[in-house]
Amino acid sequence: MNKPSIPKGTRDFSPIEMAKRNYIFNTIRDVYALYGFQQIETPAMETLQTLMGKYGEEGDKLLFKILNSGDFLSKVTDDELRERNALHLAARLCEKGLRYDLTVPFARFVVMHREEIQFPFKRYQYQAVWRADRPQKGRYREFYQFDGDVVGSDSLLNEVELMQIIDTVFTRFGVRVLIKINNRKILSGIAEVIGAADKIVDITVAIDKLDKIGIDNVNEELRADGLTDEQIEKLQPIISLSGTNEEKLQTIAEVLKDSETGLKGVEEIRYILHTLGAAGEGNPAALHNAIELDLTLARGLNYYTGAIFEVKALDVQIGSITGGGRYDNLTGIFGMPGVSGVGISFGVDRIFDVLNQLDAYPKDAVNGTRVLFINFGEKETAYCLPVVAQVRAAGVRAEMYPDSVKMKKQMSYANAKEIPFVALAGENEIAAGKFTLKNMLSGEQQLVDAAELVALVSK
Repeated sequence: MNKPSIPKGTRDFSPIEMAKRNYIFNTIRDVYALYGFQQIETPAMETLQTLMGKYGEEGDKLLFKILNSGDFLSKVTDDELRERNALHLAARLCEKGLRYDLTVPFARFVVMHREEIQFPFKRYQYQAVWRADRPQKGRYREFYQFDGDVVGSDSLLNEVELMQIIDTVFTRFGVRVLIKINNRKILSGIAEVIGAADKIVDITVAIDKLDKIGIDNVNEELRADGLTDEQIEKLQPIISLSGTNEEKLQTIAEVLKDSETGLKGVEEIRYILHTLGAAGEGNPAALHNAIELDLTLARGLNYYTGAIFEVKALDVQIGSITGGGRYDNLTGIFGMPGVSGVGISFGVDRIFDVLNQLDAYPKDAVNGTRVLFINFGEKETAYCLPVVAQVRAAGVRAEMYPDSVKMKKQMSYANAKEIPFVALAGENEIAAGKFTLKNMLSGEQQLVDAAELVALVSK
C-alpha cells in the first residue's frame, strides 16, 4: 500500500506547533484590538475575475485555479482541446481560484460592503493563502498571512499607530527588532533630481550593497547600470548617508531641494519620526525598538506610494519578518477610485522560526494538560471525577485517563505529554478523603485534599 502523503509545499502542524502558532496569532490579534482594529474573513476561493490581472503576469501564473464542478468539459470544443492552449483552457474550465494574498480580497470586500463599512476602516485578517510556486526552504505553497490595514484616511497618524503596533507585538514576543522606514516619494524624488526615473530599482539595489562591497564598487555598479558620471556624482551624499535619522533627513532634503515630490516624502518621514519621538523616553507611547530611516528599502515599488516599512530581527539571521506601506488606490481595480490606505503584514512563519531559535515561547502558552488523574478502576474513577471537574472549573487543564490499564502505561503517557502533575487515589487515599499528588519534575509526592490539590496545580 502507498504511504499517505501531502502535496509538496504544504505542512501538517502538530499539537505543540499549533500551541506556538496560536500564541503568535493571539498576541498579534490582541494588540490590533487595542488599537480599534476589527477582524474580517474572506472565502478561501475567489472568482478568477477578482484575482486575475492584479499580481502581474508572474502572479497570474502562480494562481491555483479550481475546476468548475459538474461536467467541466461540456462547453469545451474538441478543437480547443487539440490546441492544448493551457491558459485558454484554464479560462474555459475554471471560474474560481484560491486566494493568492489577503490584499486583493480585502479590496473586493471594501468595494462590496462600502455601504455598511465605517471609514476609516481598520481591519485585521489572518488566513491561509496559496501560491503555485516551486517549494523550497522557507517557501510554501500554502502559508498564513496576518495583515492589518487602515483604509479611507490619508492621515499619517495611521502610520504612527502601525509602528506602535509593530513595536508592541515584538516587545510582547520578547524579540529585539529594528524597524526600517523609507518613503516612495523620496525614491521618486531622487530619480527625478538625477533624471533617471527608470533606474530607481537599480540605484537602491546598488546602494544596498554599500556595506558589502564599498563605495567604489557601488559606483562601478551604477555605471554598469547605465548612469552617467554626473548622475553618480549627484548620488554620492545619498549613497554614503549616515548619522541620526534627523541628520539623514537634512542631507536628503538638501539633495532633493528641487523636487516637490521628494521634499513631501521627507516631510512625511519627519512627521512620523517626530511623532514617535515626541512620545519620548519614559512615555508609555515611546517605541521600545529602534526605528531607522533606510534609503535602500524599496518594497513593492509599483504598489506603494508613501511610507514603506520593514522589520528585521536583531538576534536571528533571517529575512524581513514584517513589512508594509502606504498605497493610494487599493480599490481602483474594482472601480472605486481614491481610497487611500496603509497596511502591514506580519510574517507568521518567519516569526515562528525566530521564536523557536530564541526559545522565546512562554511555558504556559505551549503547555497542555497540567494534571492527569490515574485510572485504577470504576470505584476510584467515580471518586476522582468530581475533583477533575473542580480543577477544570478553576481554569486548569485536567485529564482523567480513560482506561484502567497498568500504572506504568499511564505514567509514560503523562511523561510523553509533559504533564507536570499526576493525581492518584487508591483505597487508602479514598478512605482518608485525600489524593496523592506527584510533581513529575521534582518527583516529590504529598497527600492533599481536593481544595489543596486545586490550589497546588493552579500555581
